[in-house]
Amino acid sequence: MTGGPPPPGPRREVLQGDGVAFLARGRLPAGHAVVTSLPDHSELPALGYEGWRRWFVETAALACGAVADEAVAVFYQTDVKHDGRWVDKAYLVQQGAERAGAHLLWHKVVCRAPAGVTTFGRPAYAHLLCLSRSLRLPPGRSSPDVLPRLGEMTWPRAMGREACDAVARFLLADTACRTVVDPFCGVGTMLAVANAFGLDAVGVELSPRRAERARLLRLGPPDRLRPAGGAPAPLGADHRPDQDRGQDGQDHPPDRADAPAFSGGRAGGTGGALREGERGEERGENGPEQR
Repeated sequence: MTGGPPPPGPRREVLQGDGVAFLARGRLPAGHAVVTSLPDHSELPALGYEGWRRWFVETAALACGAVADEAVAVFYQTDVKHDGRWVDKAYLVQQGAERAGAHLLWHKVVCRAPAGVTTFGRPAYAHLLCLSRSLRLPPGRSSPDVLPRLGEMTWPRAMGREACDAVARFLLADTACRTVVDPFCGVGTMLAVANAFGLDAVGVELSPRRAERARLLRLGPPDRLRPAGGAPAPLGADHRPDQDRGQDGQDHPPDRADAPAFSGGRAGGTGGALREGERGEERGENGPEQR
């Protein structure tokens, strides 16, 4: 029997500020992985559609370039339709990755709705992509390419628990990364999951209100996410496919959506895109909470 205090648990630090500026400060330490999602153009209307595409690719490149050579950047992205055309965000992420000299380790499909269900605006699946400059995975380290369930959510448009769990398990099993960095962390779902798996976590969030929520969010039993000291958070079990439809039947913010409205740092480097409060602190213009 040994004396002394118990070893400290996993750390979490949430910075209130601009996520793009955070990434631009320079290379993260070895052992840090970026796990995040980038915003839809409806969250950055001041850029216009073509400006948003350029911003998206540049920010993906910045995220891929911010991690060490043997570390990874993971993106959770949901496609949208714009002007009757499909916008493939996995393609845009990989354009940014190529600029940063990163290659694709895996590309998983996460089912957001059962097969055969028609959804509008956003598809019934999301992309989960992992990229690195130097890391290689032998064939024996393959894992399922399709996640049949998104998993329970902190709210109806969150990155689901099963998707977060898959990322955390991969980091522990196949990388030396032991700190998760989410520069657009919202209310901190991925941070809470990382801590539940024993990983340290760093988040950046523009909104002071959501940054505080991200500091407090704790993981309960495997099927529950709850605020510290509080009752279980809503799990989004009432989600319906028609919640994906915007007022115009097409465009939808955003992807991992574990924070309401406009997620922190997403205005960074946009030359005056959305400012705090322009779309409401907790509600977006297309209906329920957007991120």
